[in-house]
Amino acid sequence: MITLQYFKAQARNNAWANYRLLSSCQSLSKEELIAERTSFFPSILMSLNHIIAVDWFYVSALGCQPLGNDAFDPENPFEDIRPLAEAQRKSDIRLIDFIETVKPTDLTKLHVLRDGKPLSERADRILLHLFQHQIHHRGQVHAMLSGTLVKPPQLDEFFLGNKSEQAARKDDFAALGFSETDIWEDSEK
Repeated sequence: MITLQYFKAQARNNAWANYRLLSSCQSLSKEELIAERTSFFPSILMSLNHIIAVDWFYVSALGCQPLGNDAFDPENPFEDIRPLAEAQRKSDIRLIDFIETVKPTDLTKLHVLRDGKPLSERADRILLHLFQHQIHHRGQVHAMLSGTLVKPPQLDEFFLGNKSEQAARKDDFAALGFSETDIWEDSEK
């Protein structure tokens, strides 16, 4: 089904963009990570902490074990980039695993999002929101990286099928454990 294939591709693209951004951020000093900058959150580290906390909030809800507002306690759970990158990777894998096992009818099911307050939303809408949220805040971190000595990575890529594009992402895919068939296998049948 094309809808599931779209979500499968988006989840992997999301993980790939997170990997590229966090790999670049790992080259920053602690001082550069926490330096005050112009953005919605005033530092690169605070922005990255926000991304992971929102992931925990929504991915836990999709997995029917909602953390609710506990996902934001503490507001900035990581003081160092390496454990944050590892947590983001685990969250990305959890999201991919959810999408790999979901059935089309599950996308229309409601998921409770907030502890103590009944607020429900369809899984497909949560996914669309989550991907948009990630893109939005990764873009802010990308812009903040421009004010450092670390070159911002290319993040506006998707999985185009030509051989030169595939070759350019080969090392990243190896690090992530992805393959081209993971992404497009169902859509080409």
